[in-house]
Amino acid sequence: MELNGRVAVVTGGTRGVGAGIARSFLAAGAEVVVCARRPPDEPVAAGGRQAAFTAVDLRDPVAVGEFFDAVAARHGRLDCLVNNAGGTPYRLLGEGAAERHARVVELNLVAPMTASLAAYPWLRESRGSVVMVGSVSGTRPSPGTAAYGAAKAGLENLARSMAVEWAPEVRVNSLVLGMVRTELAHLHYGDEAGVAAVGATVPLGRLAEPSDVGEAAVFLASGRAGYVSGASLLVHGGGERPAFLDAATVNKES
Repeated sequence: MELNGRVAVVTGGTRGVGAGIARSFLAAGAEVVVCARRPPDEPVAAGGRQAAFTAVDLRDPVAVGEFFDAVAARHGRLDCLVNNAGGTPYRLLGEGAAERHARVVELNLVAPMTASLAAYPWLRESRGSVVMVGSVSGTRPSPGTAAYGAAKAGLENLARSMAVEWAPEVRVNSLVLGMVRTELAHLHYGDEAGVAAVGATVPLGRLAEPSDVGEAAVFLASGRAGYVSGASLLVHGGGERPAFLDAATVNKES
């Protein structure tokens, strides 16, 4: 159990990718606190152990500061912050005012920075780490989710700058996620046939499971990644097959 005795916070850890990350940390032996605006439908648990939950709005700096102080007071330490909370509805740029798109940037970029700054004193004391949960949307065009893609691009750069500024006491890394199968996958990919069809476009033949992301996050938080900082770990199943390969009229496999 490589994270025995460690304490981790997973933002947005009540469902989907965040819950998968929290379960992986529990399975690795860590004490886990998940936070979100609303409690989970059922406790996040793994291996007979359960994550604690605290309701907090990550866009409220005062509440965020109080939350991390309470975590440190309750557990005596903080070893890892996983900035997972985020997301966006599908909205073309012309379908909303700038203020609506700015709210997406606030949730996906400003809120992780707020949480990281609040957690920093405790992470520095434990020589801990921050794991940012990014997206391939930040590395390629993101039509329909442009503000989200811009925020994720900024998050990856923020992590690299933090890694330099906070070294050597705190390591900071990013997970760059591709498509993940969660309870909300149907909103993005459609029914089971749609999910399967989208999964078939991934070189590894399927969408990621939340546990795949969780195992990668545990690695970055563990001593095995003790010399890894400022890095971006791609968790995307091999990426996306270039469209031109299927459109071209030459070099087709028989």
